[in-house]
Amino acid sequence: MEIKELGHLVLYVKDIAASAHFYGEVLGWRRIAPPTGGESLGGAGIALFAADSGRTHHELLLIEVGERAAPIPAGRRLGLYHFGLKIGDSDDELREAVQRLREAGVPILGATDHHVSHSLYIADPDGNEIELYVDVPGVDWRSDPSLVLAPPKPLRL
Repeated sequence: MEIKELGHLVLYVKDIAASAHFYGEVLGWRRIAPPTGGESLGGAGIALFAADSGRTHHELLLIEVGERAAPIPAGRRLGLYHFGLKIGDSDDELREAVQRLREAGVPILGATDHHVSHSLYIADPDGNEIELYVDVPGVDWRSDPSLVLAPPKPLRL
């Protein structure tokens, strides 16, 4: 077996409307289904998203589990730490993201220079951490993979 690419991500969410707004309106993912409210998967509200690139049929599926679901525990734990979303190829695009996040009232948890990429860290309405990043132009990490493990430093935009 050989993994060809990361296909999609499925997240359980408390409130489908709030999460669909966050991923669709704030982060700008294209909502592909359901086109209107009311559709469900086994009685749960759902929302399906894809990037405009058309790379695959869907990249994110949200499934509503309601307010009584257990929250993500704080601190070091097993499971998902964060997932990364590439939003462009320049720091100007990161600056635009900062402005959009501020306008939407989304706190920025951190900003990091990873040498091969520049990243902002945020959380969705359920506390899932998300890395929004751009690749640094001119960095040839394919020829020198050790660059990926270089110690990170604070990012100054």
